[in-house]
Amino acid sequence: MLFRVIYSTGVLTAIALISACSGDQAQKRHEANQYLRTTNTVVPADNEIISFPAPPEINADGRAFNADRNAYFGDLHVHTALSFDAAGFGTTATPADAYRYAQGEAIMHPSGFEVQLAQPLDFYAVTDHAQMLGLINEAADTNTAFSEYELSKSYHDINDSVDGGLLDIAKRNLIFNNFRSDVVANLLDGTFNSDVINSVSKSAWVETVDAANEAYRPGQFTTFAAYEYTTSTEELGNLHRNVVFRGTDKLPAVPFSRLNSSNPEGLWNWMDGLREQGIESLAIPHNSNGSNGAMFAFTDWDGNTIDQEYAEQRMRNEPLVEITQIKGTSDTHPLLSPNDEWANFEIYPLRVATALPSVAPGGYVRDAWQRGLATAANSNANPYKFGVIGSSDTHTAAAPLEEDNYFGKVSIMDATPEQRGSIPASFLYGTLVKLGMPDMVEEVDGKTYLNFPGYKFWGASGIAGVWAEENTREAIYDALRRKETFATSGTRIKVRFFAGYELDEAELTSHDLISTAYQRGVTMGSTLPVDADRRPTFLTWALADPNTAQLQRVQIIKGWLQDGEHREQVYDVACSDDLSVDTDTHRCPDNGAKVNLDDCSRTANVGASELKTLWQDPDFVPGQEAFYYVRVLENPVCRWSTWDAIRSGEKPRPDLPATIQERAWSSPIWYSTSIDDNNFVH
Repeated sequence: MLFRVIYSTGVLTAIALISACSGDQAQKRHEANQYLRTTNTVVPADNEIISFPAPPEINADGRAFNADRNAYFGDLHVHTALSFDAAGFGTTATPADAYRYAQGEAIMHPSGFEVQLAQPLDFYAVTDHAQMLGLINEAADTNTAFSEYELSKSYHDINDSVDGGLLDIAKRNLIFNNFRSDVVANLLDGTFNSDVINSVSKSAWVETVDAANEAYRPGQFTTFAAYEYTTSTEELGNLHRNVVFRGTDKLPAVPFSRLNSSNPEGLWNWMDGLREQGIESLAIPHNSNGSNGAMFAFTDWDGNTIDQEYAEQRMRNEPLVEITQIKGTSDTHPLLSPNDEWANFEIYPLRVATALPSVAPGGYVRDAWQRGLATAANSNANPYKFGVIGSSDTHTAAAPLEEDNYFGKVSIMDATPEQRGSIPASFLYGTLVKLGMPDMVEEVDGKTYLNFPGYKFWGASGIAGVWAEENTREAIYDALRRKETFATSGTRIKVRFFAGYELDEAELTSHDLISTAYQRGVTMGSTLPVDADRRPTFLTWALADPNTAQLQRVQIIKGWLQDGEHREQVYDVACSDDLSVDTDTHRCPDNGAKVNLDDCSRTANVGASELKTLWQDPDFVPGQEAFYYVRVLENPVCRWSTWDAIRSGEKPRPDLPATIQERAWSSPIWYSTSIDDNNFVH
């Protein structure tokens, strides 16, 4: 993300004490920001193509080929010091460090402590911002040519005095807030041209791809060449995407960025052009929850009604969406799903990079699937027929995926419980008042907490899950492309989902269950064609992460249109502890799982390690267009903010959830008269 704190006048006054700028410089920054908001293209796209050495061959000894496919877990949204905002936050970790971390090694957090995953991941992709990729590092390094420009001088040696104190944080807010506008101002006044930026970005991109290739271990650990395309609307609605390439033998010399076009349709045109040259990629939108409703609109960028050409191009380039990450979960919202008791899960209520509220309609994935049905009903075109993944969006190179080991997202900015707002910071109140920043603290039950925008709403999430034949770039990418994917909020839940007309007699205990399901039905991410004479059967199968909580229930969520209105229903389909679903409420009884908030211990011997069932929709209407997806819920556990409080000898904040139910979501299966998945076949 491009992080920007919206400060009050008092805060701006305080920061001005740290880094005053001339009136001319302030005016240039203002003009540059206005230009970015009103102009689609700042610099032309670089269309040069470069080649990289062939990746290593598959290690036959490490190969685990499975025709019925294995579950692999990864993260496709990771920032390192090559992102100008992460560098501004104090991050010094490289792409190579990121890949070491993903494989289970400990790396150093910028605040001076080691971070390490409880269990390694199967795949990982560094996705640094294409916009000014590596540029702030060039400005900070006084040995580079770029550091000699006037704009670079205020960024020289920015990491020499990292201390995480209030003044340091205020200085860093200024650094990453001003850098982009300084660069654009220099482009506009001719101080330098786009060749200067492209030269640095090319070098940083080569470093990124080289690190991915060096860490790639086919059959054991997979990496991808990837980056983030970062743009937003005039109303500050987030429209960010991560772009993932299938291979690395031939790639663009410079990634397409916001400076090339603020319109995501420009990104898709660029991707289509690369595809014609044999370079395959896909884009994954993220943080639709912070898009202020812009991510899943009923119109295109220019306000035109969505047509089939738009839908096909979007689905060709964006078969997936990120449903959960640190900056909140985008499954659904209580305002959109008032009858879903689990809708209020890790909701981030702000627009990305602001302290402004984000509207819910058009910003959440379930609502987008509904909008896709409505759009298809009107124009026979569904632009939102995508699968789901989760990822972290860490800006430290290290994904903080565990509630009991959460170390924040933005480096030194949220490295301590006080900074995250999870424990009181009363001793800072006087300092903040003296600095003119009383709005950066809040009182809750007589205790003072820091109130950095959004931090308290963030979560230890998420993970991308795929079903693939083996752990290789080709197999995992193809799983992403066909949408046989799922997401988790940070745990390693495995979830299967199939639908078909000949699954009703499948043997749940058979060793051939999955191969039978593939033969007789379709899996997540697919369309089940309407058969007017038969009712489909759905197979769900969830396996718990043995290192976290047990499973409580499996749900199937249905969405459809009725009389032109969006309708949805949540069905519990499998319950733990030999409990049975109430056929009137469609709910499992409470299994009695509790959490002791004194030490985060959990009720023992409650829950299931596996839940598996065959299910038919009791409200099924033949021929009625619908989508179905699975949500799996674990027993409750302590939220990261509660762990912070307990370890600090404090009571959990009463205005934050003390516990959460970690979960997984499958990609949907569409029941449709149209068999067109809008899928591009490689």
